[in-house]
Amino acid sequence: MKKKAVVGLSGGVDSSVAAWLLKEQGYEVSALFMRNWNDTTGLLQSDCHWEDDLMFAEMVARKLDIPFHFVDLSGPYRQRVVDYMFAEYEKGRTPNPDVLCNREIKFDSFAEEARKLGGDFVATGHYCRKEQVEKDGIIYYRLLAGADDNKDQSYFLCQLNQEQLSTALFPIGRLTKPEVRALAEKLGLATATRKDSQGICFVGKVHLPTFLQQKLEAKKGNIIEVTNHEIYPEYPVSIPGNEISDELLDSLTEPFRHVPSSGRLIGEHSGAHFFTIGQRKGMNVGGHKEPLFVIENDVKSNIVYVGEGHSHPGLNRKGLFIRSDEIHWIRTDLAMAVGECRDYQVRIRYRQPLQKARVFMRNTGMYVIFEELQRGIAPGQFAAFYEADEVVGSGVIDR
Repeated sequence: MKKKAVVGLSGGVDSSVAAWLLKEQGYEVSALFMRNWNDTTGLLQSDCHWEDDLMFAEMVARKLDIPFHFVDLSGPYRQRVVDYMFAEYEKGRTPNPDVLCNREIKFDSFAEEARKLGGDFVATGHYCRKEQVEKDGIIYYRLLAGADDNKDQSYFLCQLNQEQLSTALFPIGRLTKPEVRALAEKLGLATATRKDSQGICFVGKVHLPTFLQQKLEAKKGNIIEVTNHEIYPEYPVSIPGNEISDELLDSLTEPFRHVPSSGRLIGEHSGAHFFTIGQRKGMNVGGHKEPLFVIENDVKSNIVYVGEGHSHPGLNRKGLFIRSDEIHWIRTDLAMAVGECRDYQVRIRYRQPLQKARVFMRNTGMYVIFEELQRGIAPGQFAAFYEADEVVGSGVIDR
């Protein structure tokens, strides 16, 4: 009897080719389109809305001769992704809604709907791979980077668990984007030349302050430029060994706190919670040779501190800290014990090259100390830990 796979058909080329590949592999395939957002507040005019995605998804399903279904998940999406996003920005943190969308919607709420349709597996158009290993009679699922280095999306799935991975399929994970487009064109799929979606998962490309003002109040505050580079700590060049003290770990991961007297007033903003560390645009301050970057957003005092140029020391940190309750192991059999030290490769944002780091587990949480200084570490971001091409775990950055 054929296994049934329900494909999240989004109206894009990746999920379209994923559906075709599954048919070729002998699965009984159904398509399920989910509407997660229909509010246009803050959306840039050039973006298509969900109705266009729906039309393309239906065209692909007809072309592939597979059953097509529709589900409205806008309620769970608002509660579990967008409300979380608003709450994080209000605290001055930088959430990643795409990571949350995969954990809370695509492989949770959507997976439930797929099971209602009799689906044994949930398939998506993500550029990543899945394998399995057996240890002591137990099967563990491995989340691996996609074959296309330019499109690898394993970072966005860094919060999935073993149960979610057990029924997940990633049909295009071994292909490159050009190969996917070439296949779609050969098959005559309507999505073959359609542009990739951009911006927030299922929302689109937004003007963030306008989008956030649905719930967060605008309030004027000062922009202060910090030019005194001597106020910043000097970090050790090498990665410390396991004998490092907790006090030194704290000092290597504690962000520098600025005060108004550390710089000069150069402008006004409409709310510190609309900015994130490392941000370059949206300050509307001129008169500088190099671009200005946010080095701290103090939401309590409603002050945004900025520094000029990519090499400003206020942008760079040696390490980060993740609270113990925010650590997530995809490979539960590889979870670190308190007192343990391991070397991993880590990334804190999509498309960032993997960075060498040493990870120290303590009672309070995990300290990640990088070989090289890292630019723009912000609370609320997800740090994903890799061993070769496998994502073994992740966590929300506390500081």
